[in-house]
Amino acid sequence: MSEQFLWFASRGSGIVSLLLLTTVTVLGLTSMVRWQRPTWPRFLTNDLHSNLALLSVVFVGVHVTSAILDPFTNLGIYAATIPFASSYRPLWVGLGVISVYLFVALIVTSLLRERLGQRTWRLVHWVAYAGWPLAVVHSMGSGSDAFALWMMAIEALCIGVVALALTWRVAAGRTNREQLPAVVGASPRVHAPYADGDHR
Repeated sequence: MSEQFLWFASRGSGIVSLLLLTTVTVLGLTSMVRWQRPTWPRFLTNDLHSNLALLSVVFVGVHVTSAILDPFTNLGIYAATIPFASSYRPLWVGLGVISVYLFVALIVTSLLRERLGQRTWRLVHWVAYAGWPLAVVHSMGSGSDAFALWMMAIEALCIGVVALALTWRVAAGRTNREQLPAVVGASPRVHAPYADGDHR
């Protein structure tokens, strides 16, 4: 019974983590001033992005912990922290480990942004976005239900919405920074630190 619970906990938290990380990625890609409105409360834009990122930390933690404890995968702390060291599907689990590290780097650098500086933060932030496709590939290859129709539908949905968000971001052309003067002049509720592509 406990083994089955650990499997459901690991798989369920992994799926929720993927959905949350997908949402965070989409919000990060689309959080341009032209998408936001000066009259909207801030929690609908930047705060929503950061709060969902922090919430996903909880589910990633549950996912990793339950995977370590699950006797079926026999993962162990070593395999959960060292990429490709797992005896259970080493490639797919290893990609998941790297994804977690990139995600942690995103969270930590966002919390320390004022100390790191804008250029360093932005570089790490964009590199850390690579954690999302790694998480998707990890989900495709590591789960015993990876080829179930419902799981493939979730993965297709995640890929589709991120692809649309990325397409919109590229097609938009301009970033928040270029639109900052007009937006700040339009409403005092939009603060400069949050209107330049900041995803905090």
